[in-house]
Amino acid sequence: MSITKVKASNNMDKSLFEQARPILEQIQDNGFEAYYVGGSVRDYVMGRNIHDIDITTSATPDEIESIFSHTIPVGKEHGTINVVFNDENYEVTTFRAEEDYVDHRRPSGVTFVRDLYEDLQRRDFTMNAIAMDTAYKLYDYFDGQQDINNRIIRTVGIAAERFQEDALRMIRCLRFQSQLSFEIATETFEAMRTQMADIKFLSIERIVIELTKLMRGINVEESFNHLKSLKAFNYMPYFEHLDMNQINVTEPIDLELLIAIVSVKFDINYSLKPLKLSNRQVKDINQYIQIMNALPSIITKEQLKMFVYDYDTNLIKNVMVAADVLKANDIQGHEPLIVNLQTIDETLHHLPMHNRKDMMVNGGVLMAHLNAKSGPWLKDVLRQIEIAIVTGKVSNEETEILKWVNNHVKI
Repeated sequence: MSITKVKASNNMDKSLFEQARPILEQIQDNGFEAYYVGGSVRDYVMGRNIHDIDITTSATPDEIESIFSHTIPVGKEHGTINVVFNDENYEVTTFRAEEDYVDHRRPSGVTFVRDLYEDLQRRDFTMNAIAMDTAYKLYDYFDGQQDINNRIIRTVGIAAERFQEDALRMIRCLRFQSQLSFEIATETFEAMRTQMADIKFLSIERIVIELTKLMRGINVEESFNHLKSLKAFNYMPYFEHLDMNQINVTEPIDLELLIAIVSVKFDINYSLKPLKLSNRQVKDINQYIQIMNALPSIITKEQLKMFVYDYDTNLIKNVMVAADVLKANDIQGHEPLIVNLQTIDETLHHLPMHNRKDMMVNGGVLMAHLNAKSGPWLKDVLRQIEIAIVTGKVSNEETEILKWVNNHVKI
């Protein structure tokens, strides 16, 4: 074990730790140990921005509830209590040892313990198994600092056992590699090669969360190639029957864009339901597919205006930025003189309206003007007006629109 103090650095922000300090001190004042732990400590050691603070303690959940007046028992049976302090929620988890895992994803039970070492030895990777006290002293039993300094991801203890316990750790390993641009220790990688098939026992929701982060990492190309070489996609719904070796990712992209690229590449027409995505994710994927299919046909400014009007501009830009990824997957690109980030922004800025709600006439006005009842014609005419306004053929004023309708619309 090593106990050291983190060397001060101008770019190491302690504010989140200091905000949580009173919680640790109150636990300590009641005779228990309390430490910062996990990703926040890892990122602090690395000089990275810190987001969430996790606290580990020798106090049991019941003891935590007796110490603090405002708590939420979010996972009490597993040792976790949320402590509400200054309108912030802090996850406080009791030191614990885990019993045998079932289905390669969760322990059959947990036992609360009073020893920090026992708690840290159950964690996934050495870089995540470092605790820190309020004096910024590190408690590092597994040489996590050394691995951080050497930029290596290594499991705590025997890799095969850690992955046998929870197969998601293998996908997390690749996610950390993508985000941190670390190397994976040889014995850790070899265990992944042997045990990757166990991810078939995981819920796809857990995998999707990790893949989403992995695809946005700075080292995504290497991690994505490992996903392929380790045959991870063979054990994931939707991807399992596809030759993912044909897919290349050379830079960070959204997972939704990856799925769209896969759909276009393999001309997939089956459902996304096996991935159990949110409605928003499915909507984005469908828009990405439409954007990629529409791009090659844009050759006029009028077409560009309708393209920018019809689709989410952020998604368009994501596709534009990922042009190299599209080329790497033999997906037809676009004419750069017509469609690029600058022309997208300029076109968006000069659009006379951004959605149909901005249009100065509606269905009721049209029916009254044409003395006609509602019917399929109404949707078609509204779309014609929309196109005319966006492409500059008529100004977005009611009188001008109705004049245009008189001259151009027949029902």
